[in-house]
Amino acid sequence: MDKVVQKAIAKDKRWRAVYIACGLLIVALTLLMGAFLLYQGSQTFLKAHHSVWEFLFTSDWAPLDKTGMFGGKVGAAIYIVGSLETCLLGLLICLPFAIGSAVFMTEISPKIGEKFFRPATEIYVSIPSVVYGWFGLTKLVPIIRNAFHPKMGGFSVLAASIVLAIMIFPTITTVAADAIKSVPNSYREGAYGLGATRWQVIGKVVLPAASGGILTGVVLGLARAIGEALAVAMVIGKTRSFATSLLSPTSNLTSAIAADMGNTAQGGEYNLALWSMALLLFIISVVLIVLIHKLGNGKKEK
Repeated sequence: MDKVVQKAIAKDKRWRAVYIACGLLIVALTLLMGAFLLYQGSQTFLKAHHSVWEFLFTSDWAPLDKTGMFGGKVGAAIYIVGSLETCLLGLLICLPFAIGSAVFMTEISPKIGEKFFRPATEIYVSIPSVVYGWFGLTKLVPIIRNAFHPKMGGFSVLAASIVLAIMIFPTITTVAADAIKSVPNSYREGAYGLGATRWQVIGKVVLPAASGGILTGVVLGLARAIGEALAVAMVIGKTRSFATSLLSPTSNLTSAIAADMGNTAQGGEYNLALWSMALLLFIISVVLIVLIHKLGNGKKEK
């Protein structure tokens, strides 16, 4: 019996060591990636001697594309504003549908929601980005062009935002549904006992109690929207100018990196500026992850 227990303990220790090693490997890879991006992205400021203010808040974009030659313009404000516009508008479009769907799955019709609606929603997560982009290019862009007749066709901030809204919909919906399900039934029973209607219970009891988890889903969806490249690049128009309206084309950080990184001289000013864009996206992702943890901890404490 002692031998069996010792073998079980030894096996448990081995598996524990494997799990710890895998966890440390992930942490090490993340730190190495961050260090690499920090080194590459900072060269625009340290080696090419551009200022952070110029990079973030000016729109003159004309970096030199020759190794060792500096002195161009690296104002990335157009790409930064384009990313913020498409992500925030996509979030605004998505939120009512995502929260409404989460409420339907958990409060209105939980049986249908769990058996049919939730699996159908989760399928969207596995669809490749190029499929969303192709849908936007072949269906959404012509619809916008025919409906509004913009000067530059249907390629626009609106098209990119709608595509992003569809892409982040399943993330926000599933996380929000889990948050709503985690609200204790005693909250609902107490509200019904006080004479509240179903919609009063949902709107004034359940959703406020689940607000921390819902906000976590919103931040996760925003993180995915910020990092999306291919689908947005196919419908945004990739015009190097600020959008004057929702129907105007523009560009964003991920589209610029995906389109130009492979065609620039290694170590040149253009290449370094693109690495600085990648570093900015990495910093935004880290900030969003920290925000998720803060929201999660705040929810537990509450």
